[in-house]
Amino acid sequence: QEWQNPFATWDPRDFCNISEIVLPMDTYWSPPIFILERVNGQDPELNYVVLMHNGTFNSTRPYQVTLTCSLVIFKFPFDTQMCNLSIASFLYPAVTDFVMKTRRTPAEIVRDSKSLILTDGEWKFTNVSIIEFTEMMDDKGFSVVTYVISMDRRPTLYILNLILPTCALYLLDMAVLFGPSSLEEKINFQIAIILGSSMLAVILNNSLPTSSNKPPIIGTH
Repeated sequence: QEWQNPFATWDPRDFCNISEIVLPMDTYWSPPIFILERVNGQDPELNYVVLMHNGTFNSTRPYQVTLTCSLVIFKFPFDTQMCNLSIASFLYPAVTDFVMKTRRTPAEIVRDSKSLILTDGEWKFTNVSIIEFTEMMDDKGFSVVTYVISMDRRPTLYILNLILPTCALYLLDMAVLFGPSSLEEKINFQIAIILGSSMLAVILNNSLPTSSNKPPIIGTH
């Protein structure tokens, strides 16, 4: 966070060329902001701020949060998920008192995020977009900044364990159905294929995400 306070300035030449100092957060006014979405996080309690001689305040507070998002898994395992992280303050109206702006561009945030986020795992970070708008509440406008985070699922594990075995069973089913085998052999093969499909359905049921109103297409066919 960075903000300006014209009443907290001084001339470094009058104070041994000291151009910045570190103060507790509650020494001066600081922007009261919070996250709108439902999150669980850890606050490191770094309640300090850097004050520059020109009245500029800089506050860096790393805050690790676990964000709850609604999943759309119709295209599972080739789905792309988007989560919103909204930062706002409903204490000061945006028109007259308090306006939030992002200091970095979305391209800079994406570059820095890709250098920090782990590349291994089920999800692959792809993009961050920023939406700045004014939320109306009780005939007053309040400043809100929303970060839209996009992630792609890595489908390799599901392709090897689910999609390829399922396709192999259905191809085998077609080969046996239209093959020159006798009726008794076809019935035996069909029973074996049904049992194999049932086992794959159990594995698929345990692997699919459950937090979605619309089932994935791989689970409906």
